[in-house]
Amino acid sequence: MAGSSLVLSDDSRLSIIDQRLYKLESFLALISGLTVFVLMLMAVVSVGGRNFANAPLPGYVDWIEQAMPLIAFMGISYAQRDGGHIRMDMVVGALKGRVLYIVEFVTTAFIFALIILLIWGSWAHFSRSFDFGAPLWSRDSSIDIGIPLWPAKLLAPVAFSVLCLRLALQLWAYGRAIRNPSDAPIAVPLIADAATQAAMEAEHVSGNETKG
Repeated sequence: MAGSSLVLSDDSRLSIIDQRLYKLESFLALISGLTVFVLMLMAVVSVGGRNFANAPLPGYVDWIEQAMPLIAFMGISYAQRDGGHIRMDMVVGALKGRVLYIVEFVTTAFIFALIILLIWGSWAHFSRSFDFGAPLWSRDSSIDIGIPLWPAKLLAPVAFSVLCLRLALQLWAYGRAIRNPSDAPIAVPLIADAATQAAMEAEHVSGNETKG
């Protein structure tokens, strides 16, 4: 579960690729968070306009619909890298060595296959909406103010493609770990014990206090 994993790194090619991909994932997660903030401001403007001027923000619901893919999909690869998605840590944590890495490889491979199918399906969904010959390149639009829907539909295959890269990287890392189970794998989330987790949380809190 979130907050109980750590990711090791070194100077290998795998770790370098992991760090570069993590920068992209962090940027996408930042966009997702900023989207939530902007929607909050829009809600304030819409409710305030309705209460004080009887003029809510036009197309507020349309903009929420457009922003949903940003909120729902842009941070999934970031969470995958840091081990933030829900999983059976109590079960996985009981496994050790090569058995653990084999289980992680197999489950990650299943997720990888699923994401490939989701990329194919979401791209097909985007293709049905996008048309160079149509106004604003769109075959469909939102109901209220007519916002083209293809940009929002494009976000799903883009986010899934980044997640696909992350999963491929993790398959590489688990494959290395299966071959050399004595070495701690890099570029994958490892379950931290209670002492390590407490140290990580203490370091995080002390870092925030220093910034403040």
